[in-house]
Amino acid sequence: MHPDNKTAILFDMRAPDFGAPAARLYDEALKMAAFADEIGIGRIGLMEHHGSEDGYLPAPFVLGGGVAARTKRMRISLGAVILPLHDPVKIAEQIAVLDLMSGGRLDVTFGAGYVPSEFARFGVSLKDRGRLLDQGIDIILRSLRGERFEVDGREIFVRPLPVQKPEEILMAGGGVEASARRAARFGIGLCPMRNELFELYDEECRKLGRQPGRKYGSGMPMAIHVSEDPEKGWNEIKAHAVHVASAYSVWASEASNSSSPFEGLVDEEGLRQSGMFAVWTPDEVVANAAAIHANNCGLNFMPLLGGLSPDIGWKCLELVRDKVMPRLPG
Repeated sequence: MHPDNKTAILFDMRAPDFGAPAARLYDEALKMAAFADEIGIGRIGLMEHHGSEDGYLPAPFVLGGGVAARTKRMRISLGAVILPLHDPVKIAEQIAVLDLMSGGRLDVTFGAGYVPSEFARFGVSLKDRGRLLDQGIDIILRSLRGERFEVDGREIFVRPLPVQKPEEILMAGGGVEASARRAARFGIGLCPMRNELFELYDEECRKLGRQPGRKYGSGMPMAIHVSEDPEKGWNEIKAHAVHVASAYSVWASEASNSSSPFEGLVDEEGLRQSGMFAVWTPDEVVANAAAIHANNCGLNFMPLLGGLSPDIGWKCLELVRDKVMPRLPG
């Protein structure tokens, strides 16, 4: 497991009407990123979706630039960036600039996307997503290696170039076997929705004579809220957790072949039993750390989950600083 995968702080920037306002969430997210960096959290994850009523983050590269300016050590992980919705040349340019700004701390996970309404807003056919994803990754890799080339009569030339090699930056996401094969074929890392895909990824890499790249797992829990009183902590986050799960479930119901773990998960009782969003004491976090790390997964914290009050989020992060980080295995 890559050492930067041990701990992470995640933001999707959802701001439903009953939660904290978006302007405050963005301000606090940058402060929390700086705090997390100072206490040794290894990675910050910034997600992407478009056209969501609650303002789900549509521009992870922009927020990533703000994070790069506030941090010094943690890796900045963007994803899944829905590549079929974007011009790959523009994405390559953003990757290069953000990697330079961060001093070579960038990871970008690409996904094919799965929400029909999201594709419709961009005028892109969902049927073309696999082809567009493959073509886009190829263009980005070649351009970030410094090549000047043509695709369908279009000259591709990107400058500046990133600090890292592009294969060290890019990762494939998704929950199907094609995502593992795609990652191996392009010689990039893998961040799957199902950890069992790592075995296929490693096998495909061996067939191609390549060493596997960076791996980020996605096991349970998706996010941990730290509280000295788990019952009180659950009551603080439950409305926000249910909102997040319900919103993902609606997107999953749109798709004909979604592999979303949130599909059908819309009530509080089912959500809590699923363990998707766990509320643990500091002792429980430390006790579970080794098992989570063994699966290429990190301890993920979402201090602004679904528009959660930053005041509550800060209490979680302070417990992580004081009672979790000093006790984690090296």
